[in-house]
Amino acid sequence: MRHRKKFNHLGRKTAHRKAMLANMASSLILHKRIKTTVAKAKALRMYVEPLITKTKGLSTVEENIHAQRSVFSTLKDKYAVKELFTEVAGKVADRPGGYTRILKLGNRLGDNAEMCLIELVDYNENMLEDKKSSTTSKRTRRGRRKATADTAVAAEAPVQEETSTEQATDTTDADTKE
Repeated sequence: MRHRKKFNHLGRKTAHRKAMLANMASSLILHKRIKTTVAKAKALRMYVEPLITKTKGLSTVEENIHAQRSVFSTLKDKYAVKELFTEVAGKVADRPGGYTRILKLGNRLGDNAEMCLIELVDYNENMLEDKKSSTTSKRTRRGRRKATADTAVAAEAPVQEETSTEQATDTTDADTKE
């Protein structure tokens, strides 16, 4: 029985699995997103998120060097470690967790495996722009929108414009009748 078994073995021996996850983690850190199967992405998420957490909250130089060496012993790629501690650490400093996102893409043609895109959350510019451009109005349970201060001002402005256009059309009608 598999009670309390935490991780997926992915059909590989231990050394092969560790090497594969280290290579995938390095690629994820360097390229910010990779395309893989859902099972590998879920295993990679459990592998890479503790490494990203080690980059946060380092106050002294000794803590930073120790953290870099421990991450290097796991990743075995000095360029990925440098990228992780310089660029990625700055972006995730205020995030409490959940550094990766898995987006499912569908099934692969050859073997019908579920494919996905795993990416670092703070590096997807499209989703960050959507979050900034969201509206400020709130929905109630009944589906109607509550009017906030911004929407109330916006709702009044078109009414004033309509009355001014009606007055302008009235003056043009009076000119044409004469």
